[in-house]
Order: sequence, then C-alpha cells, then structure tokens
Amino acid sequence: MCGILGYIGKRAATSLILEGLRPLEYRGYDSAGIAVLDDAGHQFKSATDTEVLAHLIGEQYDKLRNIASDEHLLVRAVSAALREVIGTYGIGVASTKALTSQITVLTLLALYLGRIRNLPVQRGLKIIRALEAIPQQVEQILAQDDHIKQIALGYAKSEDFFFLGRQYNFPVALEGAFKLNEISYIHAAGYPSAEMKHGPIALVDEKTPIVIVAPSDALYDKTWSNLREMKARHAPVIALATEGNMEISQQADAVIHLPSTLDPLFPLLGVIPVQLLAYHIAVARGCDVDKPRNLAKSVTVE
Repeated sequence: MCGILGYIGKRAATSLILEGLRPLEYRGYDSAGIAVLDDAGHQFKSATDTEVLAHLIGEQYDKLRNIASDEHLLVRAVSAALREVIGTYGIGVASTKALTSQITVLTLLALYLGRIRNLPVQRGLKIIRALEAIPQQVEQILAQDDHIKQIALGYAKSEDFFFLGRQYNFPVALEGAFKLNEISYIHAAGYPSAEMKHGPIALVDEKTPIVIVAPSDALYDKTWSNLREMKARHAPVIALATEGNMEISQQADAVIHLPSTLDPLFPLLGVIPVQLLAYHIAVARGCDVDKPRNLAKSVTVE
C-alpha cells in the first residue's frame, strides 16, 4: 500500500519524518523518495536523491554513494536501510488508502477555504466532528468483514459488474469497479446512477450483479428508483445503505449497512465495503491480490 508524509514548520524535520514513516506500509523495491525544502522554499534535493535518503538513514550514506551508479542495487540498499527505520512494510500493489486520504485532505482544504469565505463556525465544527468520528465508524464496517465475505463468495463467479452512485458517491462506484478490475480481473464499470438509463441498462440481466451506493440522503428516493429498475431486469443487487434502513432489504439481494455521517463524508465509509468485496472476490478466484498481473507499484515509463 502507498503512503505519503509531509511536514511544514520550523522544527527540525528529520525526527518528525522518521517517526511519521515508521507506521507506514512500505514497498521499498520500486519507489522511494524524500524531498526537502529550505526556509526560502528552494528544493534541497530531488525526490529520489541518494544523499537526502542517506542523510536520513545515517550510517548507510557511504554504502549508498558507492552504489549510486547502479539503480537496482541502490533501490535494494535503500529498501534494506529504511526497513530498519520503518519496520514491516506492505507489499500490495493496489492502493486502498489513496481515495480516503484525498477525500480527507480535500475536505480539510475546503474547510479552510470556507472559513476564508465566511463558512459559519458551527457548520465547520459539525464537519470536523464528523471527520473525527470516521475512524471509529470504519472499525464498525470492518467488523462486518465476515458478512461482506459471504456476499462476495456468492458473486465470485460473475464476469460482469456495475457499480452505481450519485453525487458524492459516484467516486465510490468508480473505486469499487476499479478495484474489482485491478485485483480480480473481472470486467466492472462504475456509473452515476442516473446515467444507467442511457445505454448501460441494456447490458443488465440476471447474470450482472449491481452494487449500488444508497445512503439515506436527499436523493435516496431517486436511488431507490434506480434500484427497483435493476431488479425489474432481474439483476442481483448489493446495496450499501445507512444503518436503520430496513426497507432496502425488500428489494436488494444483499445489504451492507454503514454508519450515518454527513453526505460529503459518506464516501469515506462507502469505499471500505467495495474494496473488501473486491478483495474477497479476488481471493475466492485464486488471484494474487498483492501483485495483480500487468501492474506495478509505481509507473516509471510513459
């Protein structure tokens, strides 16, 4: 899995960076880099400069300098050195943290810009409190892993999937389809729920599972209508719904209930079950979820 760490401030950055890197899962052999800016904002070293890595690693400096001309040896040495600093690192190529990290960072950026443009304090505090509740809510979803696994096993032999979501949850549909493509090699496509009528619905039949993100938000009635359209074409439906919504079980073949949160933050919760679905389907199909075929941890060529 990927990890990115940043620090801006007047304190000495080295110890902060190393401490921040420690819990990250790190692949090591195909991507490593640290960029450092001075007080004037000038870049001290490039993102993959041997000396920056070496200064942070300390005793490995001379060793790295001697092999800097050999890219493969360099990467292996950096990996070995950082392993002592960071600890056990992950080996998965498919990223599970990129989307949630971007949503969180962009939400904080939006809050900052909102305060500049007179966002009411109480509204900002409401969003902050909802963000602070997300980790515990994610734990609640992860506690449903066995339930999600059973759903996944029921559709592991399917060869086509559609993922549907509205507004904030359209990216969840895209992520679900992308992860299923990436690690299970199943054809899947993510669509805005409202666009299914304009072509893709012709492909829906009893062999095409539909994963639909259906929180109890302002557009729930429209999503409910989409769900019923899929059922009218005999498609099996897996619904992601807000806790307490029992009505949806009358139509959906399987339901994964998620905690309630603010509409813009629901993707932080919705992405967890679609990634777990992809994971369990891939495992059931005998796929290597850590090293999917044709994929690399980092793209180094055009």
